[in-house]
Amino acid sequence: MDMYGWTGRILRVDLTSQSCSFEKLSDSLLHDFLGGRGIGVKLMEDFYGLNPYSPDIPLIFAVGSLAGTGALSSSKVSVISRSPLTNTIFDASAGGSFSVDMKRAGIDAIFITGESKKPVLISVSQDKAELIDAAGLWGENISSTFDSLSQNGSVAAIGTAGENGVSFSTIGFSGGNVTDRGSLGAIMGKKRLKAIVVKGSKTPKIADKSLFKEANQNILRLFKASPVISGEFGISKYGTAAFVDLIQQRRMVPTENFNKTVFNDLANYSAVAIKKAFSGVMTGCPYCPIQCKRATKSVGIIPEYDAISHFGALNGIFTLSDIIDANHICYETGMDSISVAATIAAWGEARGSFVASGELREVLESIAMRKGIWELLAFGSKRAMEHMGKPELSMTVKGLELPAYDPRGAYGVALGYVTSSRGGCHLRACSFSHEILRKPVATDRFSFDGKARMVKIAEDSHAALDSMVVCKNAMFGATLEEYATLLTAVTGEDYTAQRLKEIGENIYRLERFYNYSNGFTEEDDKLPDRFFEQPGSCSDGVTISPIDRERFEEELRKYYAIRGLPL
Repeated sequence: MDMYGWTGRILRVDLTSQSCSFEKLSDSLLHDFLGGRGIGVKLMEDFYGLNPYSPDIPLIFAVGSLAGTGALSSSKVSVISRSPLTNTIFDASAGGSFSVDMKRAGIDAIFITGESKKPVLISVSQDKAELIDAAGLWGENISSTFDSLSQNGSVAAIGTAGENGVSFSTIGFSGGNVTDRGSLGAIMGKKRLKAIVVKGSKTPKIADKSLFKEANQNILRLFKASPVISGEFGISKYGTAAFVDLIQQRRMVPTENFNKTVFNDLANYSAVAIKKAFSGVMTGCPYCPIQCKRATKSVGIIPEYDAISHFGALNGIFTLSDIIDANHICYETGMDSISVAATIAAWGEARGSFVASGELREVLESIAMRKGIWELLAFGSKRAMEHMGKPELSMTVKGLELPAYDPRGAYGVALGYVTSSRGGCHLRACSFSHEILRKPVATDRFSFDGKARMVKIAEDSHAALDSMVVCKNAMFGATLEEYATLLTAVTGEDYTAQRLKEIGENIYRLERFYNYSNGFTEEDDKLPDRFFEQPGSCSDGVTISPIDRERFEEELRKYYAIRGLPL
């Protein structure tokens, strides 16, 4: 029987025994968990209690049914395991050609366990997988590794930070993409897995080509109509750097370790300033018309909003060249720019002075190598501040450093940070798209009314999207309705937005169960006290008050009730 969209196969790799084998994935697993985050979380069912550095912990690469079909904005791969940084169940995604080649190689997932005695890479092609000695690549940065391997297919690789077990290390992918959060690169390093190379030529089948074409056209029309995507200052023209000025206008820029919410020198690295300083082109993932990355010959990929803001305002640095250089080091060594910048900012406040721009390169390179006094920061903000006796300076939830949206300026964002199953993350509920990117009248960002239900629905929707492995930027134009139609066209299965939300809810609840079983409780669903005790920067008629703790906790309890959770 033909299978549409999915291939129905998983590659299992045991690095201890140095064995590779292909197995069938059940139809029910694919239909009920969609792919990506969903099947990865389900496949963790017998392993979620293991230590993240246990040889037996799986590292799972999974794609969705839309990958490789030409479906718009769906060329992403998810990586799933238990995070060494947070100890939560964790998935992180990255765009690029890797997901397309995985699907063309005839696999929906790669399930990696064990620990090699020497550095290896996994080479995957149609109906063939093998382990190859990678000792000659160990110690190389991301670009050098890609230069050595990219002629053989699409590449996923770690840099020196992952090899050294840095607690916020990433996995780099061809095209300047990374699974930035959660330190899944450190798991690859512990397994002595330097890289994965995939190449395939088999085109996935589409069940209803006419409906597929119609759904794609509808999504493209919505992209073109979206001011966030295609407007004068949209991300198709400036990348997510387009958010820099907007977040400043909302008085939500995390500044000097979240002590302020406005950065006076922000104009030095606005989207307009970046475009003026660096001529380049917009680029992005296969089959994606948004093309949200800006690339130049001189510096490569320009940083995205969170990296720009955290290496800038959060650390009190205003020099654009230093910010871009810092992001480049993070990419080459394989470090999460959000977490490392936030950790450096917490350390700066703890010592009484923030890092100077001239110090930044040495600090980052030393953290990646876990060298000297900087080794402490390689364990992340929470552990570093606890060691220094100043845990209150760590701006984290469940050990994950907060991104570049101050929660005092949008209460749905604040609630979403604590309910996120993976830790302090804005991409689980994406509340900022409702509260920040639209006009202020679209929703009252300084009210908790209705936010519990809004966050719950958004979490369910985005869990489904993460399992389809659809890019979050697509949701600035399209909705779950359009992607349900696209999924129906590809698979031949009847999907509606409501069914996708129900699947997303099951995925979220399973993640919550794993975390609960691993010792997480209501006490971990908390924002740092700073946000309840200290105001942000108030100006131009905008008041950024401390969050009302009592009202926040009341809405959190409503969220638990809506979810039907015991916590």
